Amino acid sequence: MSPSPAFPPTDIRAFLSFCAGEWMALRSTFLPDDAAAALEAGALEAGEGDEWHSSERGELTIHYQEPSGVEELGDLLISGPGASPGRRIRFAASGDFEAGGDRGRWQLWPDGSLELLLSRDGVAVSERIWFTKPNLRLRSTIERHADGRPLRASFSSEIRRVSRPAPNTAPAG
Repeated sequence: MSPSPAFPPTDIRAFLSFCAGEWMALRSTFLPDDAAAALEAGALEAGEGDEWHSSERGELTIHYQEPSGVEELGDLLISGPGASPGRRIRFAASGDFEAGGDRGRWQLWPDGSLELLLSRDGVAVSERIWFTKPNLRLRSTIERHADGRPLRASFSSEIRRVSRPAPNTAPAG
């Protein structure tokens, strides 16, 4: 039996490797602009206006691909059911990452959380990922307009699917 990886992961390669697995996710998304409009219209007090938030379940499969060069830390390949080809996030030792055509910066904080920062089309996106247990991963994402106003926020809790070992069918003896 191979030893379990150390928890919590203490360096970026260990963190990325720890992300690998099949995950069941629950994601809640909040739209502050829609909430403000519903509040102004009195819809929230009237029990209406649930359009400012939503929750959805999903499945994620994450593969960690070992680095091919010295300046690279590896890639995370992320896909969902029926997702093809999925999403690739490439991490560099310089603190940069690339996801599709987007480029950003990553930082592993002393508390063991990974922060991803990127800017695109006048929107700044900040995502923080952390583990509270080896099989429980949390993510929070905040998107802001260029002037700092919040655009969207989400929170995800992800539980790693674990397979049980096959029962021992050998007779006791």
